[in-house]
Amino acid sequence: MKLNPISVTELNKYVKDRVAEDEFLNSVLVKGEISNFKHHYTGHMYFTLKDESSLIKCVMFKSSTVTLNFVPKDGMKVLVFGAVSVYERDGVYQIYCKAMQEDGMGSLYTAYEELKSKLSEEGLFDDVHKKPIPFMPKIIGVLTSNTGAVIRDIINVSTRRNPNVYIRLMPVPVQGEGAGAKIAKAIKLMNDKKLADCLIVARGGGSIEDLWPFNEEIVARAIFESEIPVISAVGHETDFTIADFVADLRAPTPSAAAELAVTDVSELEYSINLFQRRLKMALKQKTEFMRLRFEKCLNSNVYREPLQRVNDYYMQIDKFIKSIENSSMKKLKDSKIDATKLITKLDALSPLKTLTRGYSVISDEKGNVVTKSKDLKKDMEISLRFQDGTAKAKII
Repeated sequence: MKLNPISVTELNKYVKDRVAEDEFLNSVLVKGEISNFKHHYTGHMYFTLKDESSLIKCVMFKSSTVTLNFVPKDGMKVLVFGAVSVYERDGVYQIYCKAMQEDGMGSLYTAYEELKSKLSEEGLFDDVHKKPIPFMPKIIGVLTSNTGAVIRDIINVSTRRNPNVYIRLMPVPVQGEGAGAKIAKAIKLMNDKKLADCLIVARGGGSIEDLWPFNEEIVARAIFESEIPVISAVGHETDFTIADFVADLRAPTPSAAAELAVTDVSELEYSINLFQRRLKMALKQKTEFMRLRFEKCLNSNVYREPLQRVNDYYMQIDKFIKSIENSSMKKLKDSKIDATKLITKLDALSPLKTLTRGYSVISDEKGNVVTKSKDLKKDMEISLRFQDGTAKAKII
């Protein structure tokens, strides 16, 4: 039988028509969990509806969103009513939603947001309270179920990165009623007994009901009060719990938590070897530099002619002494000339010089010089100063 080829568009249109003919698919009520929710600026809503095993794309146009009495968010359990159809361009089928309501999970989301707001206002999420994760912890305390892939993943990753690290498992229920209280009790026990250097609180992915113990206030406060640093690794990368916000560090998965908690010794060994090589090279370069500097010093004139510099200083000192002597002699000579001039000038003005020309100086009994005749009295004794001495006289 010979088949005639058809185009992709024709095939997609054919499938779309067949789906449209199915009355069941034209009116379906589907329950599931919202993920990858996007509220487009046009008003349309695009999201994926998923359960434990499958997922389907959904679209809700603006004309239908006006009937919603809540704001859809990732992780919400909802009931959607609509029709299944094929989007020809991409060749995918999706639910075109006409109505949507919460599937009994509204109270959980309300409680989640209220507790998150309360603890945030109290400062439990502030970075100032975050404790650093130890660089090389010897004991990693793991709080999770003792069965399942989570503990195996943590053990595999941790021992691969550091075979000497010790994993101390504290089995706790990770879902169901009473799980939160047991998780909080285990955290307190780990601290009271000082059983670990670092704690990993972990579980695999699941619905919001499954993850709810990690949204309980008792667990959040136990993590906050823990003196041992706590890494939260709850659910998948897109899942966020109250424990994630309070913990000192959040890991997207349990395996990632093990990588964050345990230092890779192979990388550490590589870094140490690298530093050793760099140190040896630096020492070798430094030694070679010092050797060249030593040789340069030995070839210096200071070592070949050690007295040369001393002799140069001697010559400079002699030069300075000679300069000082010449300067002093010149200063003394100039001073003598100035003194001679002053002496000559003083001698010319000296009253004693006048005496050589026949003059004399008259003094009364008290030694005062007499300059006026009216100061002389009869019988007054006076002294006469001549060039070669003095004589006594009396006024008659």
